[in-house]
Amino acid sequence: MSRVPRATAFACAAVSLVLSGCVAERDYWNDGDLRALFANAPSEPPAKTPASVPAAPSVATSISAAPAPLAPPNFGSELSAEAAIKAVLERNPGIDEMRAAAEAAAARYQQVTSLDDPGFSFNTAPGSAWSTNTSYAARVEFSQKFLYPGKRNLKGQIATAEAEAASQDVDDLRLSLIAATKSAIADYYLAEKGHQVAMENQKLLREFRQNAETRYKTGVGQQQDMLQADVELARTEERLVAVRRIKQVAIARLNTLMHASPDNPLPPPAEIRPDAALPEAPALRALAARSRPDFKAASDRLTAEESALALAQREYKPDFELMTAYDGFWQGQNGRPLQWQVGARMNLPVRYARRTGAVMEAQAKLVQRRAEVAKLADRINYEVQESWEQVREAEEVVRLYAGKVLPAAEANVKEAQSGYVAGRVPFLNLVEAQRNRVGLRNRYYEAIAESLRRRAALERVVGKPLAR
Repeated sequence: MSRVPRATAFACAAVSLVLSGCVAERDYWNDGDLRALFANAPSEPPAKTPASVPAAPSVATSISAAPAPLAPPNFGSELSAEAAIKAVLERNPGIDEMRAAAEAAAARYQQVTSLDDPGFSFNTAPGSAWSTNTSYAARVEFSQKFLYPGKRNLKGQIATAEAEAASQDVDDLRLSLIAATKSAIADYYLAEKGHQVAMENQKLLREFRQNAETRYKTGVGQQQDMLQADVELARTEERLVAVRRIKQVAIARLNTLMHASPDNPLPPPAEIRPDAALPEAPALRALAARSRPDFKAASDRLTAEESALALAQREYKPDFELMTAYDGFWQGQNGRPLQWQVGARMNLPVRYARRTGAVMEAQAKLVQRRAEVAKLADRINYEVQESWEQVREAEEVVRLYAGKVLPAAEANVKEAQSGYVAGRVPFLNLVEAQRNRVGLRNRYYEAIAESLRRRAALERVVGKPLAR
């Protein structure tokens, strides 16, 4: 037999075996959902040889090459919660981190459903090449391993469920960032309002002191009234120092969430508008069961454990390996080689202890995951109910202050001021009335900020923004 036909036969056998494996692999891509899942993945791996892959950077190089904070966004004349949330979701590096983790999980599908690489082996007897008694002796073999039907599909189901859970983690991070941004906006708003109240209080106290000084010079007042006004003015300056610190910390927190420099100046916060009527708690609990990304992720991981159990049970079935070979070692009559051979191999799944242990482990993990899902459902119901009660309390406090407390405090100050000018009440009563007014106004703005924080926390535990 000539050498050229042998080489041609070898090449044809190798191509046919590899193509058979590729055709079998394409059957797993008929699911439209899986096509959509990997729509953004590259169709082919990057053409890099091992020599072209760069070495891993050192720790010092990685730290020095860390990206600098982004340029601050342009918010205009005021900073609204909606604009801040939009900037945070676009710029926060945590989103990119979780997205990359989700893409890495999605890329697992191609790896676990792919066939193993084909096998190739070549053996020869060098002495036969120049022997006059025998033909050239060589053996060329190609082989391909195939898993038992259904195993690759189950591995793909596990990878798909884990990828879906990773994508839910991205949504869960978005909700956390939205809640953190609203909380920072509430702190910023409270600091800005606290500064306004302190400045107004300082202006009014100066008027009080001027009136006290005028009365003292005319002989109808006391010097102690002026000293008391000075004490109150000093306390107001102390309040302004504290408010300035709270404001700068809130700005730094917002800039950090937006991946900007912490000391980047921001426009003043917009007024916090009243929210829409609070939905009933049972409706929100039902909405949370459908919307919470962490609950969806837990359900996806439960699906992955179910597929893992089915895969462990399928391991009792053997895997197969098909082979084809050209063998010229065994010489037949007149030196004629045996030539082509075909065959099959399979493993014998007789190690039942190992497989039984794997099944028991998968069953235990499935029970554990089901318990986690049930526990998470209970926790979600409690968190929604607790947050709902807190939001209702905060909104009732805001209405109470706006409708009753603040108007009464304003009237009390006006009455005390007119009474002091007329000489009917002492200066200390006027100072006390103004002090109560300032404290109640600060408490009112604290209630508004707390209402925003609690509404954000409620949206976080529900898993979906509520209508404004």
